[in-house]
Amino acid sequence: MGNISTPLLSCLILVLFFCSAIPSTAFSSSSSSSSTMHTNNWAVLVCTSRFWFNYRHMANTLSLYRTVKRLGIPDERIILMLADDMACNARNKYPAQVFNNENHRLNLYGDNVEVDYRGYEVTVENFMRVLTGRHETAVPRSKRLLSDEGSHILLYMTGHGGDEFLKFQDSEELQSHDLADAVKQMKEKRRFKELLIMVDTCQAATLFSQLQSPGVLAIGSSKKGENSYSHHLDSDVGVSVVDRFTFYTLAFFERLNMYDNASLNSLFNSYNPNMLLSTAYYRTDLYQRLLEEVPVTNFFGSVMETIHTDSPYRALSSINSRKSKIEMRLDQTSRGGQRILESSDVPQESTDSDTRDKQVSFPFTHTWNTILWRIENMKEMNYLVNYGLALMFPIVSFSTWLSR
Repeated sequence: MGNISTPLLSCLILVLFFCSAIPSTAFSSSSSSSSTMHTNNWAVLVCTSRFWFNYRHMANTLSLYRTVKRLGIPDERIILMLADDMACNARNKYPAQVFNNENHRLNLYGDNVEVDYRGYEVTVENFMRVLTGRHETAVPRSKRLLSDEGSHILLYMTGHGGDEFLKFQDSEELQSHDLADAVKQMKEKRRFKELLIMVDTCQAATLFSQLQSPGVLAIGSSKKGENSYSHHLDSDVGVSVVDRFTFYTLAFFERLNMYDNASLNSLFNSYNPNMLLSTAYYRTDLYQRLLEEVPVTNFFGSVMETIHTDSPYRALSSINSRKSKIEMRLDQTSRGGQRILESSDVPQESTDSDTRDKQVSFPFTHTWNTILWRIENMKEMNYLVNYGLALMFPIVSFSTWLSR
């Protein structure tokens, strides 16, 4: 031992320590990421059109806004973007009211509409910032998409579009590759678990052509070369008040409540090309689950599956079998009220003398087992580095003593 240099011995001990600890930590982290649970729902609802004759696009968006709120998504988890204010337009015969049907039974604007981005705030730049989370510091939390890796997000967009683009404010365009880049950033930054993109515009399917991120499901009102049409005209208002695709989407949801188990497959199958005058298109190759097994409330509501576990921390525990060897239990003995800390591998019938012998033979057993247990349950590399630095000094001192 004396002919081995101190630095070499120290490096060898540190390398062995990190090699034994890092794989376990990395495995635990990747396992935790892959088993992320669905914990919350968000909705981003975007109307991109200005001007009075695009009244129906605002009505489309407000209709979806009302639907997701009714199915359980609260206002603080809805980002509502309206490019114009039809309710206060001078041409509106019904001030402060917006309707999606000529019978005027339902005022979509109501008293509880919280618009996050209004008028000229609805731009491609702000839309991209909402998705990616790259806001300026002055932007309030109410205008931010504060989702995480357990979020299911509904992204609904309506307006005028064409082959791989969607117009914003009649002055700029969102390209299909812009949308794909934003979704890719969201996935890399763990801003969603699953994402449903729904677009009601002409040639809507072309907007999905560049998507490559897993966990994304997309549906559009029309295929390439097809137009999306309005449903009916309101003679009092003087313009069309809803688009066909959104109208039949709402007709499907009006039959449901937040506890219904209708699947996404039933929603997609409800679109009749003869009624839409176009062909609804949905892309599922990036989505891992079967549509028959996914309730619509996974995106349009806030009802989540509840998983019962035996332990409150079961989901965070390591699956490494070595954990059973290092767990300790506190055994209350009956002799003099003395509390003795025993290893879980030690049989209960062992005597006090055996326990004392083990404690004498291995004076650092408890400390070492505690260190191993903490390494097993580390979830971030920062903790591992901190423990490594803390242990480096006693290891170096010990190796120096051995080399003398």
